[in-house]
Amino acid sequence: MAIREVLRMGDPRLLERSHAVEVFDTPLLHTLIDDMEDTMHALNGAGLAAPQIGVGLRVVIFGGFRSPRYPDAEEIPYTVLVNPVIEPVSGEMEAGWEGCLSVPGMRGLVHRHLRLRYTGFDQYGKPIDRTVSDFHARVVQHECDHLDGILYPMRIRDLRDFGFHDVLFPDEPDSDD
Repeated sequence: MAIREVLRMGDPRLLERSHAVEVFDTPLLHTLIDDMEDTMHALNGAGLAAPQIGVGLRVVIFGGFRSPRYPDAEEIPYTVLVNPVIEPVSGEMEAGWEGCLSVPGMRGLVHRHLRLRYTGFDQYGKPIDRTVSDFHARVVQHECDHLDGILYPMRIRDLRDFGFHDVLFPDEPDSDD
């Protein structure tokens, strides 16, 4: 398939709400997902949303390997999630450092729900229904935000908790997200 260019913050397409996928198991959808997977792996991402490669559809992928960018995080099963719906399981929130392939080299402290349920479909139209927590829940929320035109810096409560990775964490290897 193909490694696609990832749009960067400032591109107006990243601020648009994506459209629902209406037909599953099509060559076009399979090609999109293959391209997203190739792109995510090439950039060592933990996940990728279709809008990040300029496709305004409600499709996200995540997991499947231990990301070198998040070495202490649990491994998340590879998931293709189409037309996702997320709902918090509790009101408990947790602050965590996030990066994004569309905001390369930057990190920000973002508060996310610690536990949530997500539903949706895989690329074949098979239903998905999972209740997850911790890093898995964070990744799902981050990727699904892209579908609504939200980038993680918009969720940072205090901009003193936002900066370049190599400045915030000088002892960690730098990476583009």
